[in-house]
Amino acid sequence: MRRILIKVTRRTVGIVDYGVGNHASVRQTLHAIGHRCRISSDPAVLAASDVIFLPGVGAFGAAMEALRNTGLAEFLQERGRAGQPFVGLCLGMQLLADAGHEYGYNAGLGLIPGEVIRLDQTPCHIGWNAVDAVTADSMFAPTDGRAMYFNHSFVFDTPPDYRALTARIDRPFTVGVRRENLVGLQFHPEKSQEDGRELLRNVIKGLCG
Repeated sequence: MRRILIKVTRRTVGIVDYGVGNHASVRQTLHAIGHRCRISSDPAVLAASDVIFLPGVGAFGAAMEALRNTGLAEFLQERGRAGQPFVGLCLGMQLLADAGHEYGYNAGLGLIPGEVIRLDQTPCHIGWNAVDAVTADSMFAPTDGRAMYFNHSFVFDTPPDYRALTARIDRPFTVGVRRENLVGLQFHPEKSQEDGRELLRNVIKGLCG
């Protein structure tokens, strides 16, 4: 399959530091594709960035508690609603939802409609899996059929209007979402080699112009 190459305009990426996330690998990958990165918990630094990245590993409730305790939850809600480009990765994608059901009910950021529920097709989805683009959006279309690296047990159950990418074990489930300036990716593009890097280029280009 022929790759679609996009000229990269260097952007400043604000990576949210809230004690939960694989900041180093995300920063390394974003640097590799030509962008500046600032890992910070300072709202002023994040607000001044061209695009905010919210990474995350671990449990939904603990991550939301960390965001609330640092005052970042309200800030991220405000920036997301104000139109600042915003990308959630793995758990960071799930936090964009209205709520999560890992270890009980926990409210999310409420930026993209839907709830995070247990993936019922396998106890844990770990490893490589192909993703399917379910939209003609130029951010995601080049990724159709490419394999990405996953490590999760919960999925974002969202209305069809917000689905951008799906993967399949027995049945399709959502692994990419978009609502205007907001994008979420369930897998780890920073661990998905060149296909992951290409997707990040396309997402940042699509959100920032």
